[in-house]
Amino acid sequence: MTKWEYSVAPVLNHAAAQILNNFGQDGWELVTLLPGQGGNDVAYFKRPAE
Repeated sequence: MTKWEYSVAPVLNHAAAQILNNFGQDGWELVTLLPGQGGNDVAYFKRPAE
C-alpha cells in the first residue's frame, strides 16, 4: 500500500502557474485548490512518502 505525505501551501494569484509548476517538479500532485483569505488560494498536495 502506498504511504503518502501531504503539504499545504498558499498560492499567490499573480504567480499561481509558477508556484504549482515548482511543486510539480518536486514530485507533488495537486489534490485540490480552495479559496483562501485575501484573494489568494490554498493548495493541498500529496506525493508518495520516501
